[in-house]
Amino acid sequence: MAFKSQLKVLIVDDQRTSRMLIRDALDQLGISQITMAVDGEEALKMLMSAPSHIIISDFNMPKLDGLQLLKAVRSYPPTKKTPFIILTGRGDRELVQKAAALGVNNFLVKPVSVPVLQKTIEAVVGKLQ
Repeated sequence: MAFKSQLKVLIVDDQRTSRMLIRDALDQLGISQITMAVDGEEALKMLMSAPSHIIISDFNMPKLDGLQLLKAVRSYPPTKKTPFIILTGRGDRELVQKAAALGVNNFLVKPVSVPVLQKTIEAVVGKLQ
């Protein structure tokens, strides 16, 4: 059971439009503690100073992509168990399999709708209230 007013979500995507769409969808769900990073490198720095309850990350980004970020998150003790949702615009089976092997918690396919986002988050952290 997760209290959406206390849930801290980190969105990691190099495309501003995509970050804004996800942020707006989270806002519609009543989740207001949202931080955003433009790539995995920035996300890691943010996570080391202020942990999040959920990470929603794109696959393809400069500097540190989604898989590299997931691997780093899983190897860093304070973030090791942080729920990680991969955001993708394609059904690349190989990337999905690699993410699963690295311990991803769930997947979202772009474009993301509010009901699908809610269902995906709830599958990871429990019913939002």
